[in-house]
Amino acid sequence: MIERILPSWVACADAFRDPPGAALFPEEEAVVAGAVDKRRREFTTARHCARQALSRLGLPPAPIPADGDGAPMWPDGVAGAITHCAGYRAAAVSLKAVAVGIDAEPHGPLPPGVLQAIALDRERDALERLGGPVHWDRLLFSAKESVYKAWFPLARRWLDFEEALVAFEPSGTFTARLLVPGPLVAGRRLTGFTGRWLVADGLAVTAVTLPAG
Repeated sequence: MIERILPSWVACADAFRDPPGAALFPEEEAVVAGAVDKRRREFTTARHCARQALSRLGLPPAPIPADGDGAPMWPDGVAGAITHCAGYRAAAVSLKAVAVGIDAEPHGPLPPGVLQAIALDRERDALERLGGPVHWDRLLFSAKESVYKAWFPLARRWLDFEEALVAFEPSGTFTARLLVPGPLVAGRRLTGFTGRWLVADGLAVTAVTLPAG
């Protein structure tokens, strides 16, 4: 499903259930040692998807442990991202990108109070004008998660919800303008991201990519 909103130079794999044969490398086992079953299954299937995606780039199976901040540690030269939610896991990787961010969420309204915590006033006003059958509040949360996943490997610091202004187009695209100074990427200051969104099969999914060069 996630491949529908990713460019051709990004390889991806997803799963709607946990395959019984999925296994972890020892470096990955250490990350989920003592984790509850739900967390372990999510982690294992997501890593399984990541290795499938890497194989589509012609790369051999490799461990994908997590760094001290919990972010996946990809093989050298690879930019990638992982997402999981109830009933869905996915990974996307590229050798032609400096950053990739993906996120999947159940397509339903956010719990009370969450939108106020994650959205700027301008974003809330814009969502009210969009209307329609899409749960734009959930899509906004997903887009900000995708933006963060692309931002963090470049900046190596947190990006708060209120530090990026997201604007949607009903056609299936969105922009995220950074409201704080971005890192230097190839000698230029990063000012934002562009992305795509999709609502299908009970899920809201978003993706952002930043191509090299």
